[in-house]
Amino acid sequence: MGKREDRQLRQLVTSGGEFSAHQIDELRELAQAAEIFWTQADCTKARNRSALFRAVVKAVDYPQFFGSNFEGLYDCLCDTIEDQKAGLSLVFTGLHSADPDLERDMPELIEVLNDVVGHAAKGGRVFMYCIDHAGKHADDSPGVVHNWSQE
Repeated sequence: MGKREDRQLRQLVTSGGEFSAHQIDELRELAQAAEIFWTQADCTKARNRSALFRAVVKAVDYPQFFGSNFEGLYDCLCDTIEDQKAGLSLVFTGLHSADPDLERDMPELIEVLNDVVGHAAKGGRVFMYCIDHAGKHADDSPGVVHNWSQE
């Protein structure tokens, strides 16, 4: 890792913000050393906003599901950050951001995540996030039933 990239990662650990998927391994070590809670939301099966939110609730172990609005996501993440010693790092793994429903919601999702970065900074904590984009889900095939509970 070069000096410039090392400085960028250290800056993320102190001020928060978005990071890219290729930085995950290095940043995880720095975050854990700084006592920032690291978690991943498995979004591989999410096809809409509600499923995305359920993945986040599960990842941060939020005690209740907040519905399908972005205000609830903001509250969930802010409450989770306040429960942590130094902050929160959240990786959205396998997010099919090119799916039509999720694609429409991406600008608002990014806006909320950046608002959480600001909220965390005001409270002396850090919020970092990464969206691991997985393109679009494969189109449904006639005669194939997807039973996600059996995977």
